[in-house]
Formats: sequence, structure tokens, C-alpha cells
Amino acid sequence: MSPRSTRVPRDAVHHPLFARFYARFSVSADEKGGVGPLRTELLSGLSGRVIEIGAGNGLNFAHYPRTVSEVVAVEPERHLRRLAADAALRADVPVDVVPGAAEALPVKSEAFDAAVVSLVLCSVRDVPRALAELHRVLRPGGELRYFEHGAAPGRGMARAQRALDRTVWPRLFGGCHTARDPLAAIEAAKFERLAHRSFLVPEKGPRLPTSFCVLGAARRR
Repeated sequence: MSPRSTRVPRDAVHHPLFARFYARFSVSADEKGGVGPLRTELLSGLSGRVIEIGAGNGLNFAHYPRTVSEVVAVEPERHLRRLAADAALRADVPVDVVPGAAEALPVKSEAFDAAVVSLVLCSVRDVPRALAELHRVLRPGGELRYFEHGAAPGRGMARAQRALDRTVWPRLFGGCHTARDPLAAIEAAKFERLAHRSFLVPEKGPRLPTSFCVLGAARRR
């Protein structure tokens, strides 16, 4: 066997320091920052087979309703994937945690009833391609549920977000971008937008570059 054939492929995403920071910060945000109830709202009413991309450390898993028959959770970062696998063992629904990138999902077309993206479109390398993949793997009429942060409505913060995205923010925070427009991207990907709402996280206190959030649903046309 040649050396090339025995080489272990690198993970699609490798941010070991940020992954450890995110694992701790996200748990605190769920417990003290009010994010936990948003996850319940995001996943409410789902049923059948679900694919979740960028599952992180698996904090969504505890919020899936029992009407979901299976969750395939794709997470490219190794440390977070290990934590997600542990969280899957505690979930009330079957969860299979797998490696893979959002831009090339390792699943068949039209295989899922719903798809979930949760604070992940900010960091994927190619948003249109990732959404095209979700469109591919959803059955016709399948739902896309999203909880994302994005561009601020005001000029001042929006300008600051763009400046951060061009400089230090993606390097410090695992490829995260603060000025993307998830709603526009979802619509451009040929999804029919359903109900959504915009809000701030945290609701009180100073506004952060990542405070401007949207939660909603869209349907594959």
C-alpha cells in the first residue's frame, strides 16, 4: 500500500484553541445568556429525519422533540465533534455525529425532512455552496430552520462589523464573520422564506458585533 493511500486526511476545519473557548462560552450562553430557550424555539415542531450542520458541541441535541426520528449532525472540527458525540449519548432522540464540511455533505440527495443551521453560516467558507448542499439533501417541501447572527441594521455597527471581518475577527474566532446577511443568503439559495424574527443577544447590556440575530424557517421550493 502506498504512503498516499494510508495518509489520514486532515479535518475540514481545525481551530483547536477556538473550539475549546467556544465549548465553554456556548454552555455559559445557554445557561446564563438565554440561548437555551432559543434552541427549543428553533427546533419546535420538527419531525422525521433531520440534518444539522456545524453541530458544534451538540447543545441543540437536548432540544430536539421526540417526533424527530433521527438527527445526522455534521461537525468538521475534531474537538467539538468529540463533545457532540458525548452529547448525542444523552439525547432523547437518535443522533449520529459525523465529520464533514457544509460545502460537501456526505449524505444522499433528498434524504431529509428538515435541516438545521445554528450559529454556523457566519463561519462556513462558502455560504452559497453550503446552502446549495442543504437544498440538495432536503426533500421537496422540506424545512430549513435557522438561528444565526449577522449584519447590524445601523450604519455605525455595520461599518465596525465590516472592518472586523476584514481584519482580526475571523482569525480570533474560528472563521466567524459578523457582517454576513443570512436572510439574503437563504433567499438567494432558492428557499422560500417563512416566518422569522430578529432580536438581540444579549437583550440587555452592550451591543456586540454578534448581537444581531435572526431565527426562523424556510422551505425548499
